[in-house]
Amino acid sequence: MIVEAQGAWLVDADGRRYLDGISSWWTCTLGHRHPRLVAALAAQVARVDHVSAGGALHPATAALAAELCAVAPAGLERVHFSDDGSTAVEVAVKIAFQYWQQNGRPARRRFLALSSAYHGDTLGAVSLAGAAPGGFFTVFAPLLFDVARSPAPGEDDWDRVATAIEERLAQDADTIAGVVVEPLLQGAGGMTIYPPAILRRIRDAATRADTFLIADEVFTGYGRTGTMWACDQAGVVPDLLCTAKGFTAGMLPMAATLATARIYDGFRAAPGVAGGGGSSRALMHGHSFCGHPLGAAVAREVLAIYRDERVVDGVAPRAARIAAMLAQVAALPGVARTRQLGIVGAVDLGDGGYGGAMGPRFTDAALRHGLYLRPLGDTAYVCPPLNIPLADLDTLCDGFVAAVADSLRSP
Repeated sequence: MIVEAQGAWLVDADGRRYLDGISSWWTCTLGHRHPRLVAALAAQVARVDHVSAGGALHPATAALAAELCAVAPAGLERVHFSDDGSTAVEVAVKIAFQYWQQNGRPARRRFLALSSAYHGDTLGAVSLAGAAPGGFFTVFAPLLFDVARSPAPGEDDWDRVATAIEERLAQDADTIAGVVVEPLLQGAGGMTIYPPAILRRIRDAATRADTFLIADEVFTGYGRTGTMWACDQAGVVPDLLCTAKGFTAGMLPMAATLATARIYDGFRAAPGVAGGGGSSRALMHGHSFCGHPLGAAVAREVLAIYRDERVVDGVAPRAARIAAMLAQVAALPGVARTRQLGIVGAVDLGDGGYGGAMGPRFTDAALRHGLYLRPLGDTAYVCPPLNIPLADLDTLCDGFVAAVADSLRSP
């Protein structure tokens, strides 16, 4: 029972402190209760708490859209706000589908996604999921739409994956509405990392097929991989980009889906048609909290902190310490594999995947060492706030090594 949080630390009802080694499920990229975010939230709630986006707008929301596009990969010029990462992906899928339905390619109804993908818990996002973690989406199978899937990479054979996507797009271009990827790092699928060259090949294949690349940067965005967006490392611009989690640094549930001008124009009133057909061509998605003023004010301040405190520049020295920690972990008997991208470091403690038995043992060991960590089955990982003080990071690394060693000992 957590009753207090500050910086990288959590405090439970008994007064015990824990280092938050996973940024509270990858959200608190600036730690807990950053004073500037607290101040921005208080200032906004003192003026306007909420106004619906139906026929009205709030200055913070309008400013946020412009500021977000300014830091996004060049070419992403329009923003649709929502409330969490699952919805951001759901919106992207609906945008892509509706675009083709009303712009001369109605046969484009399927999506192509990576094996072992995870994109959220709403039904559209669940449909995109590959080998669902732990099988906990199985019960919903009758409700899901069909998705084309890349082969699994096997022993990191990502060339095979890219080739299969290239061939599928060349063969079925007329039916594919979009390709959905987690750029470079698949989070809930087991912290699986693939090379930037693979993402470039997928982008090129989508371009040749004249279909949309949808980048789910809900986890990878906001500097976690070492650049503001994982797409930046591959030098690619997606047609649609989804962001959440670090978008408000975990303080409030808010998300965004960014789109190119081409996609936005596909929803304008049709020229030469009586009445323009505008209402029928509008994006059929909206909800009560679109562009929420409180979330917008906080999200703007997150971007300001990133600029002022050069947050992304601080990832490299922290990544170096995580790399040194993983080298120690790799030397422990029983460790299967380690890997890292940016500030994310992962280790396989067995081969049971998401349903592996090592997870509970590792969680208990981490708590004994004063760490809050939540493994993905047999995969333990760290994903601390990007601005975690170096002394706290050293404590986290030392505790992680000790927790791995403890969990690998015979019970």
